[in-house]
Amino acid sequence: MKPDITCNEGRALWLCLFCLLVTHCAPERRAEWKLLTPEYSAAWKASGIQDEGGVTINQGEISLRPGQPMTGARFGAWDSAALPLTRYAIEYEAMRVEGNDFFGTVTFPVNDSHLSLVVGGWGGTLVGISSIDDMDASENNTRGNAFFENNRWHRVRIEVRDEEIKTWINDKLFVNVSIKGHKLGLRAGDIEKCMPFGFASYATHARIRSVVIRRL
Repeated sequence: MKPDITCNEGRALWLCLFCLLVTHCAPERRAEWKLLTPEYSAAWKASGIQDEGGVTINQGEISLRPGQPMTGARFGAWDSAALPLTRYAIEYEAMRVEGNDFFGTVTFPVNDSHLSLVVGGWGGTLVGISSIDDMDASENNTRGNAFFENNRWHRVRIEVRDEEIKTWINDKLFVNVSIKGHKLGLRAGDIEKCMPFGFASYATHARIRSVVIRRL
């Protein structure tokens, strides 16, 4: 019995067409999220820190008024929006309007843990990651110092990769640390209320804008 070549060729053609349709019709994997656009306005809330100052989110900008001592804003849609937990970058701009302590501290997920990048802490100049191996930004080897002029926007970029974290402020590299084999977590206390993602200030008036998440 001779094989039905015409039938086999027809099946192969339909299979090719099906594969092409699936490839072109599948939703494209999202690569960027702008978190201060109307798409996500309902996902931002005050973090609920006791005695925090006023939190307003308007026209693409977060304002954190001075708290006693902390104020925070929390983004609660990280999981529902399917944002990544590794291999992603965070970009934003922060300003300290008044005060002399941290003003653009961001809390963010790293796989099944969370970390914070402290910007302008411990009297106004300290930069670093809290916490690594139970040591906060003032104690571990990510500690650095910078002068932050009030009423000026400062650009921040964080890269979260499988085995390392890098951060830049105003295009200067401040943190380049391996996280492989290290314990990651937040400093115990009010900053935990900013999980899974959020911003906090300490006895300062802070403004944050242009918050973007990108896959790496």
